[in-house]
Amino acid sequence: MTERSHESHENVPSRQRRRFTGISSRAYEHPADRSALVALRKLSGFDTVFKTLSGLLPERSLRLLFLSDSVRVSDAQFAHLNDMLRDACYILDLEKVPPMYVNQDPQPNAMCIGLDEPIIVVTTGLVELLDEEEMRAVVGHEVGHALSGHAVYRTILLFLTNIALKVAWIPLGNVAIMAIVTALREWFRKSELSADRAGLLVGQDLQASMRGLMKIAGGNHLHEMNVDAFLAQADEYEKGGDLRDSVLKILNLLPRSHPFTTVRAAELKKWSETRDYQRIMDGHYPRRDEDKDTSVTDSFRESAAHYADTVRTSKDPLMKLVGDIAGGAGDLGGKLRDKFTGQGGGSAGKGGATDGSADSAGPEEPRNPDGPGTGSGPAGS
Repeated sequence: MTERSHESHENVPSRQRRRFTGISSRAYEHPADRSALVALRKLSGFDTVFKTLSGLLPERSLRLLFLSDSVRVSDAQFAHLNDMLRDACYILDLEKVPPMYVNQDPQPNAMCIGLDEPIIVVTTGLVELLDEEEMRAVVGHEVGHALSGHAVYRTILLFLTNIALKVAWIPLGNVAIMAIVTALREWFRKSELSADRAGLLVGQDLQASMRGLMKIAGGNHLHEMNVDAFLAQADEYEKGGDLRDSVLKILNLLPRSHPFTTVRAAELKKWSETRDYQRIMDGHYPRRDEDKDTSVTDSFRESAAHYADTVRTSKDPLMKLVGDIAGGAGDLGGKLRDKFTGQGGGSAGKGGATDGSADSAGPEEPRNPDGPGTGSGPAGS
């Protein structure tokens, strides 16, 4: 691979964008993503050991595959994408510009993979779907993955997912692998929120980021879509229904590597309105040369504070219940039952014709709210 740098590169876009010299990925990383990555980076030799144990990872084959069957972005091919890539690396101060390929695939997608060096791949479906500023945010998103070191874990996730399919017939053989895959997917969903933030720092155009996410969700029909209505969907999704809906949300999310698009849009807009974002834009942000001094304890404490705030402010029924339990709410069994059934008072389970047998059951009654019908099993799993 030819090494490329942006040392002589100047801002390509017609309007000037801020450059974040020496910016650390900690500046834009989601708290859960950040705490996981800091912990991994502090484990001496973790990546080396992981690569050794994962010696079967066909990285060279992967690079040769893209080189032989995709179009490498350069000054001569997809020059506008090459300009965006170099500009994104310039803004985030990434010294080495990673190779980028365009792959023929009608499905709009982009990814950053690789063990030794990151490779960025975008599909023709994505290139044809997005306009210049929307695409700039996506390229910034992928460069954010590269700066954060996500490519290694993304590659491992792809590899393990493929292995899981091949050993699915072996009793218990798939269970251990899928446990790792599930954990990696949970981390990767958080890393997508981080990369969305990086995309905004590169594009510096919130509306373009919103439009891009809307197009990924609903296709190239912007005249039929509205950003406010799209964000309202995320609010409705979070509020939606009772605990049964909360459990269904979890089950729907587990097999996905990406968060739902409306949720990504809402999270990005929320972050763009924070003081943290404004401080970055004003030039006050964590720098790479301070990364070695990052405290794992402080990172986990910040992550815990974020989750506590999420539980406190969430409109999701399950999160509200978690908050109530943490706050010492009484009659948890009755509260769980009422949340699942949508009933109001704690005594709603008594006094009806259908509850006559329960009333005569004496000591057996308290077991009903916590029985199999409550759905506590799926929620716990």
